[in-house]
Amino acid sequence: MIGILVQLLVSWLLVKWVLNENLDFLGWKPGGQRISDFFLFLLVSMACAASQYLMRIHFGNEQWELNPALNIRLLAEGAWWNLKSVSFEELIFRGALFYILIKKTGPRTALLVSAAAFGIYHWFSYNALGNVPQMVQLFFITGIIGLLYGWAYLKTRSLYAVVAMHFGWNFTNNFLFSNGNIGKGVFIEMLPAPMVTVSKAVYYLVAAGPMVAFFLFNFVLLWRKKKGFFGNDFLPVKDPA
Repeated sequence: MIGILVQLLVSWLLVKWVLNENLDFLGWKPGGQRISDFFLFLLVSMACAASQYLMRIHFGNEQWELNPALNIRLLAEGAWWNLKSVSFEELIFRGALFYILIKKTGPRTALLVSAAAFGIYHWFSYNALGNVPQMVQLFFITGIIGLLYGWAYLKTRSLYAVVAMHFGWNFTNNFLFSNGNIGKGVFIEMLPAPMVTVSKAVYYLVAAGPMVAFFLFNFVLLWRKKKGFFGNDFLPVKDPA
C-alpha cells in the first residue's frame, strides 16, 4: 500500500511539473458510468479467464475441489494482493507517464510506447530474459493486451475499466484457480492430473481461446462506447515558444 501511495505522489509531481495538472487524469472520482464500467468489464474478464478451466474440466477430465482452508480472510487477502499488483502496474503503464506521452506526442504514439513497455516488462516478471521464443511470445501477447488496456483508458478517460479488466483476469487465474505464486486460493486441482490426448484444434482452443475471447469481448464493449478515440483533451500540447 505504501508503494502505491508513493506512486500517486510521484504521479502528481510529474503531471504538476510537466503539464501543471493534478491527478484528475486518472479519472479516479467514482460515478455511475465508471462504477458500471468497472463491474461490466470485471465480470466479462473473469468469465473469459474461467472459461479456460471449464474447458480443461470438460475436455481434459480435470477435477477441482474447493480449498478446505478457504475463509473470508483468505479471500480478502487474495483479492487485496491482486488489486495491489494490478494497481501498481496500471499506475506505471497507464498512469502519469502514459498521460504525459498522450499530451506530448498524441494518443497513437503513446499507446504504442506503453504497449511495448508493458510487453518488455513481462520479460522480467516471468524471468524470460535469454529465452528468445518465450520473450517473443510474451512480448506479442502482453503487448496486445497492453494496447487493449491503453485504449480502454483513452475511451473511458478513467482507470476503472482498465483495472477491472486487468484484475478480473489476474484474480481468476492467480487466486480463484490457484495458478499464481501466492499459494492456494479458492479452487485446487486434484492431483495427479489425468493424462488425456486431444486433437490439436481442441488443444489450441483451450490454450488460446480464453485470451482471444478476453481481448475480443472487451474490445467490442469499448468499441460500442460513444466517446471517440481522440478528443480535444487528448491533443498534444505545444510548449510555449
